[in-house]
Amino acid sequence: MKRSVPFVFALLVLLFAGLAQAAAGPARQRLDAFATGLHSLKGRFTQTLTDASGQGAKTSSGTLALEAPREFRWDTLEPYRQTIVADGSRVWLYDPELEQVTVRVQSTEEAHSPLTVITDLKQLDRDFTVTERGERDGLVWLRLASKAKDPQFDYADLGFDAQGLKRMVFQDQLGAVTDIRFADWQRNVELPAETFNFTPPPGADVIGDLPVMTTRPLKD
Repeated sequence: MKRSVPFVFALLVLLFAGLAQAAAGPARQRLDAFATGLHSLKGRFTQTLTDASGQGAKTSSGTLALEAPREFRWDTLEPYRQTIVADGSRVWLYDPELEQVTVRVQSTEEAHSPLTVITDLKQLDRDFTVTERGERDGLVWLRLASKAKDPQFDYADLGFDAQGLKRMVFQDQLGAVTDIRFADWQRNVELPAETFNFTPPPGADVIGDLPVMTTRPLKD
């Protein structure tokens, strides 16, 4: 279940791009209404992962926060604790149980993912097939299918109600399906700078591509 979070990171930040070239329709209209003027976002999630056989469902929950264009925080609180922070330069993954921090250059997470449309919206039509999927479960849906030779996921479905994004369902290359339900969205709230400023805890093993400095200056 933990390996699905980079996909979620990529797909959620896509909201700030507005999917400018997506096919017109009810789901696109609701996405536009949700994304227009959006520069920060926070809320809660419940995530369920089911394996390719449809068995072994595992559920986790927690909180998330985003700030345009590339900062992100995902805190899993139950049934285990895990923190992922993207600070615009690097992505930090902290597992308190293992006392381990993994750090990667953020551009690595973005390769062949929807994050690329943030800096070049024209990439959306080139890199993804975006289609309306109609209505089910009281939501209207968009499907994203990557055109990449080695995509991160088979498809990602985004479900919207009148207030905005409510669910995200995607299938990875092994056939596992992740279903994420969102609640309590707060739009354009002031997020403290430390939200996206991660410092490895004392005693934690740190693995990966560390920056010269492990903290960044606070925002004005």
